[in-house]
Amino acid sequence: MTRYESAKDIYSAFGVDTEKAIETLRNITVSLHCWQGDDVTGFDSKQELSGGIQTTGNYPGKARNPEELMQDLDFALKLMPGKKKLNLHASYAIFENGDFADRDKIEPKHFAKWVEFAKQRGMGIDFNPTFFSHPMVKNDLTLSSPDESVRKFWVEHGKRCIEISEYFANETGIPCVMNIWIPDGYKDIPADRLAPRARFKKSLDEILAIPYDKSKVYVCLESKVFGIGLESYTVGSAEFCMNYVANKGITPLMDNGHYHPTEMVSDKISSMLLFNEKIALHITRAVRWDSDHVIIFDDETKEIAKEIVRNDALDKVFIATDYFDASINRISAWITGIRSVHKALLFALLQPHSKMKELQDSNNFTELMVMQEDMKTAPFGDIWEEYLKRENVKSDYITSVKEYEKTVLEARK
Repeated sequence: MTRYESAKDIYSAFGVDTEKAIETLRNITVSLHCWQGDDVTGFDSKQELSGGIQTTGNYPGKARNPEELMQDLDFALKLMPGKKKLNLHASYAIFENGDFADRDKIEPKHFAKWVEFAKQRGMGIDFNPTFFSHPMVKNDLTLSSPDESVRKFWVEHGKRCIEISEYFANETGIPCVMNIWIPDGYKDIPADRLAPRARFKKSLDEILAIPYDKSKVYVCLESKVFGIGLESYTVGSAEFCMNYVANKGITPLMDNGHYHPTEMVSDKISSMLLFNEKIALHITRAVRWDSDHVIIFDDETKEIAKEIVRNDALDKVFIATDYFDASINRISAWITGIRSVHKALLFALLQPHSKMKELQDSNNFTELMVMQEDMKTAPFGDIWEEYLKRENVKSDYITSVKEYEKTVLEARK
């Protein structure tokens, strides 16, 4: 008997079908963020990161241009199991032959190479307007700016991004999740909290006024607690974003690094599912704040996955990764993060959720606790290895990453 067969029997005793779990996982799409590969630099600006965003570390070999970023993505994708989408920021527009366009003028043609890349690999594309790291971010404000020229610039950027998102959906045949997040806020206590949010609401209304196919483009709105230099007040707070989403019927997006450390996104998912047709997640690892550490197989990632699975919400939740660590090999960071999300989803799929719900409803919390503890030591690793085998993905990826670093990354200066 193989280790998988033995593990399969153990899970079967708990009423869990490991074959069903593996096949379900093989059809879950996770959207891979491009910005891990180059420290959120992008291709449209030489300006340093701004808007409360920082990337730390200077590990050698980061991608310096579209060709290197695509090369690194290709290498990483071969070591990742499951179905993927590509998640782009607008700052990754590709300009050729001097065909530069500022963010209020970008067009689908500036992303044609990304479409070609995605189509050749059978992937859809998700998209994010880039409301940071640009000269038109004045006094840390964009869509909420009292300067009408600044506000209008960013409104136009948002409109262009909706058009590009629909282009992605049309070209790939897969709906595009387009996420709006702004860094707007104040370092110290503001004199007026209402007016910036009123301007932000007006700007969002203007962006969403352009016609687009809502079956092809899911516009999301993402909140945040604070950022570096924006510690006292954030325009796009959770309350603002949840109310706006509910009012406009768009999709809420929760980043589990964008809340107070005592708040857990895993606890919010069930509430959001009750009131929204779809929800979206940016999964990261927040260490004390929105630090965007590489996702690992930790408790919160597991709880997020369990909430999605136990509530039959795999078709209702858009899952994406979002972190940027420049202190370690960037490609290994990509692979580790994606694998950790898949591990969490598989772990969730291997739980006897129906039985656990029955125990809770019958107030049998003693047996529920025992079962929850038993599942922690069930032979999960053997099921994970079987999943990787069926996906034709190596279990040991660090050897391949180290070789790629030696032959490719070290040559980049």
